[in-house]
Amino acid sequence: MLTASFSITAQEQINLYQGNIPNSKKSGITETSGGFIRGVTIPKLEIYLPEKEKANGCAIIVIPGGGYSGLTYQFEGVRPARELANNGIAAFVLKYRLPHDSTMIDKKIGPLQDAQQALKLIRENASKWGIDPARIGLMGSSAGGHLASIVATRFEEALIDNKEGTSLRPDFMILIYPVTSMQDNLTHMDSRKALLGDNPSKDLIDKFSSEIQVTEKTPPAYISHSGDDRLVDVDNSIVFYESMRHKKAPAEMHLYPRGGHGFYFGRPTDEWISPLLLWLKNSKFISK
Repeated sequence: MLTASFSITAQEQINLYQGNIPNSKKSGITETSGGFIRGVTIPKLEIYLPEKEKANGCAIIVIPGGGYSGLTYQFEGVRPARELANNGIAAFVLKYRLPHDSTMIDKKIGPLQDAQQALKLIRENASKWGIDPARIGLMGSSAGGHLASIVATRFEEALIDNKEGTSLRPDFMILIYPVTSMQDNLTHMDSRKALLGDNPSKDLIDKFSSEIQVTEKTPPAYISHSGDDRLVDVDNSIVFYESMRHKKAPAEMHLYPRGGHGFYFGRPTDEWISPLLLWLKNSKFISK
């Protein structure tokens, strides 16, 4: 039986960018610490590598949620990262910039830039961390699920410097009680306001609604949600799954009748990690 192990600690924390951070401007905002982090202006990756004898070459960028106003860093970042590493997967917790007009020239693309940069950085340094560059995925929870799904559906649009032409397409995505849509009848409105502002245009809403952006090239998805989620409606997952299905993009969805929002990593570890590992094995992203 699989068991939780939190003995694994981060090997290092690195800055996403060397030199100037794109799309940023000076402000008086400072980053807070703790389980819920606010005011992130310097994006970083916190790295959790598995023991060498357990490593299977797969890597996952873990993207915590927080409504684009903060990061639920410990619960949706560090906790799953440690368990992924315990099961042989290299995990990178993404501390991305939070959209704010005082810190960014264009706040709506800041988080997407950071997620693209994380993918680029890990893919270009795959050998350093013992990773297969063709097996790098994303795990996003809540608003982090929105960011993961947008990265996965808009990968042909580079918003960062990418002279090397490194692929910005994740090989798979794992969406946990995700916001996937910015549409009025589906979205988590606070997340939309934080990212897109109070009165976004229809074109902007559509561009950041990942269910509309799905194509046959969209990478495979593993989706999990609870039916009684009162914060992020489960229809976000259902509509995204249906969009994947109609575009013939591989997707697997696990729905639970109860649990509310944020239920996933609070469940016994076996209950969430076992089906996820099985999906990764069946999808050929891990072999052991």
